[in-house]
Amino acid sequence: MSPEPLLRVRELSVAFQQGSENNLAVDRISFDVMSGEVVALVGESGSGKSATAASILKLLPYPAASHPTGEILFEGRDLLKADDRTLRQVRGAEITQVFQEPMTSLNPLHTVEKQIGEILALHGGITGAAARSRTLSLLHEVGIRDAEKRMNAFPHELSGGQRQRVMIAMALANRPKLLVADEPTTALDVTVQAQILKLLKNLQNEHGMSMLFITHDLGIVRKFADRVCVMTDGQIVEHGPVEEIFANPQHAYTKHLLAAEPKGEPPPHNQERAVVIEADDLKVWFPIKAGLLRRTVDHVKAVNGISLQLRAGETLGVVGESGSGKTTLGLALTRMIASKGRIGFIGKDIGSCSLKEMKPYRDRMQVVFQDPYGSLSPRMSVGEIVAEGLKIHARDLSSRDRETRVVEALEEVGLDAATRWRYPHEFSGGQRQRIAIARAMVLKPRFVMLDEPTSALDMSVQAQVVDLLANLQKRHNLAYLFISHDLRVVRALANEIIVMRHGEVVERGPAASVFESPTADYTKALLAAAFNIEPVEAD
Repeated sequence: MSPEPLLRVRELSVAFQQGSENNLAVDRISFDVMSGEVVALVGESGSGKSATAASILKLLPYPAASHPTGEILFEGRDLLKADDRTLRQVRGAEITQVFQEPMTSLNPLHTVEKQIGEILALHGGITGAAARSRTLSLLHEVGIRDAEKRMNAFPHELSGGQRQRVMIAMALANRPKLLVADEPTTALDVTVQAQILKLLKNLQNEHGMSMLFITHDLGIVRKFADRVCVMTDGQIVEHGPVEEIFANPQHAYTKHLLAAEPKGEPPPHNQERAVVIEADDLKVWFPIKAGLLRRTVDHVKAVNGISLQLRAGETLGVVGESGSGKTTLGLALTRMIASKGRIGFIGKDIGSCSLKEMKPYRDRMQVVFQDPYGSLSPRMSVGEIVAEGLKIHARDLSSRDRETRVVEALEEVGLDAATRWRYPHEFSGGQRQRIAIARAMVLKPRFVMLDEPTSALDMSVQAQVVDLLANLQKRHNLAYLFISHDLRVVRALANEIIVMRHGEVVERGPAASVFESPTADYTKALLAAAFNIEPVEAD
């Protein structure tokens, strides 16, 4: 390593103007990144880590954002004082950035070849056949299969993992000295996450590149980084070599993060409990149409002949990667999409019920979705959101009784009932998910489908939501269908697990047996990626 840091951040502050006030998001932080080193910046949402990363290339929304103090020295040059011409030379050539969600970073109107070619032309003057050859080489380097075909693909034609690989190819196009990776694997399945981490590490070693890795997942940091800086409330509260921080954390917040993994033991399986919901040979096939007359030529078998049974007070975990059919299964069980096969709910066959015939059952089967911000109306107050179902399914309630039920539901999920006059944007991600849970619980359901309810949350907030769900289940004898690709969360809640792939069950059994002695290779790959962050090869 060079004796001088490649990147030196000194006393950096970041402030955002809101009305007449300046709110400090980052407060006088300092850290270095040496040549060839991976430094992780770790913290929960709102800690200031992404604002710090965006400051390096001055990507914040200026002039609303400002830097009251500090300097960012890259090879001795202060980037905060650099003019636009200098920054254009540095961006994409010497320092590049990979963002969390590639679909919002890639241009939906341009092919992969055009987007990578633009960077090559802008910073390296490479065009024509030379640019095409270099693009093809980059796609091979980042592990894109059928690279020649993918060059003409648009972002929506690629999977999440493929889009992130394209983003990495763009970032590496001009052999940068520093890569800033801002939560580059958060939106990916665990096995794809492991593949991307392995790819980044191999490329970093091969090119001697330095990396600033932004994340809230300490499991990734343990395997990936050389040094770590722990952030909270805009400050770095602890920093040092990864081994030292994990072995002997000093700050209370670091200890809190390390202890934040969801924990718990699901209630024991009991054959005497009432069956709440069951399915027999459930199928959801989507037709593939082709030709001038749009005839059906094949089917996408999203759910292909699945049978299951779920009892009161128990949780069935449904795990698998994106596209495996998990959510489709849940939507079919709740009769939100059409399906074939028998579905029994509290003793009634609802498999062939129309939308009108399903109405009497809706209050007893509820759904909590992955993204609470997207599932809550921004135009309604929290009280209105929680009360909406009561207005439909409990019309005999008076306004006072309805208000009482809303207050009880909010307090039960750990929210102050006085906040019911506020709107969703005024709450954190964890609080919004509690609102979504309260909306479901206010109707006193028997069955709840939980579709990735913790995947958008920080680790410590995940643990809090898991504890909340476990307590609610015990208190109300609820049956949960818990859909997730995160086996760490499933392990804390599920009695039984089914592992799905390509619409079919590849393994099922008691949770303890599946975790301790998986039989299917696919299950073994999921477990390795979830608990060890070990490299997993793509199929």
